[in-house]
Amino acid sequence: MSPETVSSRHYQQVISLRSAGKGLYPITREIQEQVGRSGIQTGLCTVFLRHTSASLIIQENADPDVLADLESFMARLVPEAYSYRHCNEGPDDMPAHIRTALTHSSETIPVMEGRLALGTWQGLYLWEHRSQRSTREMVVHISGI
Repeated sequence: MSPETVSSRHYQQVISLRSAGKGLYPITREIQEQVGRSGIQTGLCTVFLRHTSASLIIQENADPDVLADLESFMARLVPEAYSYRHCNEGPDDMPAHIRTALTHSSETIPVMEGRLALGTWQGLYLWEHRSQRSTREMVVHISGI
């Protein structure tokens, strides 16, 4: 009996999201749409954020108090009212870089039966760390069969 050769496929798309300033923005639906377009049933979906002052997280998607508590905790952990050396882009810029360093600029999620294999209470979020509106770009790469 010879092993079957399975050819892996790849799908890649750049998507943009316009943030209205600091906050957690749900992006699960947009990413799932890309998985659906890819036609891949089994594999991996990697989302990479092309910025250093925002991040990606997988977090609870049922109780909004979880997200509010995360934002409150991060504001206390990395305050804007601190004397940072890097301040030429505003008082929220260096704290945004630190917050991104403490979180993630990419997430990889398994794809099962053509869907993101997130748990019941999990959602994918873009976490905007800057106060002003921003357009954020994400590279979505899906590979598998």
